[in-house]
Amino acid sequence: MYDIIIIGAGVIGASIARELAKYELKTLVLEKNSDVGDETSSANSAIVHSGYDPHPGTLKAELNVLGNEMFTKVCEDLDVEFKRIGSLTVATNLEEADTLTKLYQNGLENGLENGRDIEMVCQSKLREMEPFITKKAIKALYAKNAGIVNPFELVVALMENAIDNGVELKLNEEVIAIRRKEDSYYVKTANKEYQTRVVVNCAGVHSDLINNLVCEKKEEIKPRKGEYYVLDHFPSEYIRHTLFSVPSSKGKGVLVSPTTHGNYLIGPSSEFVSAKDDKATDTLTLKEVINQAYRLVDNIPMQYVIRQFSGLRAYHDSNDFVINCPERGFINLLGIQSPGLASSPAIALKAVELIKNELSKFDISLIENQSFNPKRRPLYRLNNLTIEERQALIEKDPRFGKMVCRCEKVSLGEVVDCIHRSCGARTVKGVKKRVRPGFGKCQGGFCEPLILKILSEELGKNPLDIKYANPNSYILLEDSYKESKEEK
Repeated sequence: MYDIIIIGAGVIGASIARELAKYELKTLVLEKNSDVGDETSSANSAIVHSGYDPHPGTLKAELNVLGNEMFTKVCEDLDVEFKRIGSLTVATNLEEADTLTKLYQNGLENGLENGRDIEMVCQSKLREMEPFITKKAIKALYAKNAGIVNPFELVVALMENAIDNGVELKLNEEVIAIRRKEDSYYVKTANKEYQTRVVVNCAGVHSDLINNLVCEKKEEIKPRKGEYYVLDHFPSEYIRHTLFSVPSSKGKGVLVSPTTHGNYLIGPSSEFVSAKDDKATDTLTLKEVINQAYRLVDNIPMQYVIRQFSGLRAYHDSNDFVINCPERGFINLLGIQSPGLASSPAIALKAVELIKNELSKFDISLIENQSFNPKRRPLYRLNNLTIEERQALIEKDPRFGKMVCRCEKVSLGEVVDCIHRSCGARTVKGVKKRVRPGFGKCQGGFCEPLILKILSEELGKNPLDIKYANPNSYILLEDSYKESKEEK
């Protein structure tokens, strides 16, 4: 019997799991994929929003501002790459300038401070801040506290720290049924049935399906797809801040932004789709993304494009976060779209308050876990070390002197370390998300065979059994070398 089962190991499920690890509870996280953070959490803009955009009085507004404030400490504790580079929402005409004024007032109502958090920037100062900004720009709303984060690393770090503090994680466990009997829920997957007092629904675009297994009131989550371009690192100076278009009814619009690793993102589009697994990209949509990006900058170095991708956002008709308890012992987190990433630490606190209330009905109090350690063992990041520091590390372990990814300059030592952590990589994509081989210009063309070989050796598995991501994503189908020898 578990005290809590969390369904879904994206940034929300992982944040809640880590928060619950601070208490003496038996907590289990069930994830349908082969790794954590494989859905919305790994296909988004990676922005920690300031908090001026959500309408005052909404949960989005409350939790965005609080979550933003919490991000520095969370990322420091977990050794996650996070930079407060600031954002600029750019107006190119008088109508958009009026909208900026409204957004500025939103920010003040949401608790942001003029000068400290947000301020209006005139045309001349804007050009000093961003030399490559469009010549049509007349004004911008500058959010100093906005940031960029490594979203893949964040989810892994949250779950790793939760596991290190006693939380259980089970992958490849898609929930197919939930039944309630007396004071317990029985959560059924294809492999097993688990008993728990409280269920926490963090299933993202599938959270309506989980709700509808339990609750009389049916919910609907509409998947909204966003398509992006990724630009490679390049030596010349380009964009310093996250640049936003003035938002519309479809969302915050297309952005141009640096990433924590020196790449650039352009996107996203924003269109409803019918299928909850539709992650395709198409030429016309991506062309429109570029057209919209030219509202922000006059030059886009398309020769550096190395990838296109798409992600799905969980839209609820309330257009707000829905965090509630519709049935005893069942807690929903619905419609956690942007600014869900920025709000995630605060969302976790909100969810734990609901969990605490539900557990009290079983006469269970939240007792602090006295051995809770908020820190994660730091990652090895050779790119951030001096030559002397690298040399010292290589002398201790020669594996850090062997490069397996030339584009991102990732060593064998870093790959091996990410495999053997408590929330370690088990797939090629899992390694990619943790230490970046495959994220560079060749997109894994050179390093993927090496990563497969390392996974096989470190996990003691047949290379044929190493997958790219989920169970059916085979890379190798047969041992051709063995067959060629037999033919001879």
